[in-house]
Amino acid sequence: MAQDRYRTALIVGVGSGLSASLARALRKEGMEVALAARRVNNLAALAGETGAKVFACDATDGDQVSKLFGQLEQGFGAPDVVVYNASYRTRGPFVTLDPAEVEKSIAVSAFGGFLVAQEAAKRMVPRGHGAILFTGASASVKGYAQSAPFAMGKFALRGLAQSLARELSPQGIHVGHVVVDGGIRSQTRPVPSDKPDSLLDPDAIAQAYLDLLRQPRSAWAWEIELRPWVERF
Repeated sequence: MAQDRYRTALIVGVGSGLSASLARALRKEGMEVALAARRVNNLAALAGETGAKVFACDATDGDQVSKLFGQLEQGFGAPDVVVYNASYRTRGPFVTLDPAEVEKSIAVSAFGGFLVAQEAAKRMVPRGHGAILFTGASASVKGYAQSAPFAMGKFALRGLAQSLARELSPQGIHVGHVVVDGGIRSQTRPVPSDKPDSLLDPDAIAQAYLDLLRQPRSAWAWEIELRPWVERF
């Protein structure tokens, strides 16, 4: 079971959807959970439900990420599991894209993942133990029209995950990339009555993360793809 191997987890980029489901799932497995987001005002209920510690952090700022891990070590402990769930999307015809928005999209979706993973690896490698998981999307493997910035960021994040898996797996660190290929169900995005199970259930996605964490080292997956039956691939 996951709780026999991992005791503490950090989720970076927390909102009310998938990351909330991840927090609940990890806590149910017996792990202490920390939540990090740029805006933490809306995390009080989730923190109360899971007993999680909450930290404000802009994942694209190296100083803030370093400070976050320092704070964790003081009262929480270096996390055994780190999940990078942050992303930013800007859309539009290519010739009209705002370069500043494109830069932000790449920074949040990919560069922040690098900063968080580096701080995590600094602490995991000496212990020879840990897991770093990245949340991907359809855009990780498919660049859609008028969505170049998101594809650029998610392609980069996938490349980071693949490179880290090859480098860190021999050192006892499980690196995983989860391609969430489809829309995620939410209160504002219910499943159409004529297409049951056509949107991904965030709790089901969270279960897939737990399944990754339960894998024995002799059969680690570095990437899995999750999609509803309506999604073409």
